[in-house]
Amino acid sequence: MLHNRKYLKENRKELRSNSTPAEAELWKHLRSSQLEGRKFRRQHSIGNYILDFYSPSEKLAIELDGHVHFHAAAEQSDTVRDQVLQELGIKVLRFENKEIFVHLDAVLQEIRSSFSK
Repeated sequence: MLHNRKYLKENRKELRSNSTPAEAELWKHLRSSQLEGRKFRRQHSIGNYILDFYSPSEKLAIELDGHVHFHAAAEQSDTVRDQVLQELGIKVLRFENKEIFVHLDAVLQEIRSSFSK
């Protein structure tokens, strides 16, 4: 099974319970199919990776990156992760946490633009 492996269930639950402020803010705009009717899941796992947000119908992952992502090892890890997901046919969009608070409309527009027509 590729989606939501059992051994990651507690990690997913913990991440949902402890959302970052940026995740909580973006979730307000993605939940309940608010964005053009697309369903998103929070802290959905695919393989060994837990995605911040995932739309199954669009095969779209959205990752919000805080300061822990801005050093060489994390950037390398994110690149490998994105490649694995892309090989599975999943498109990955990455945004810095601060973009959610400073440029939310632009972030939502970029997400909309990535939807298949």
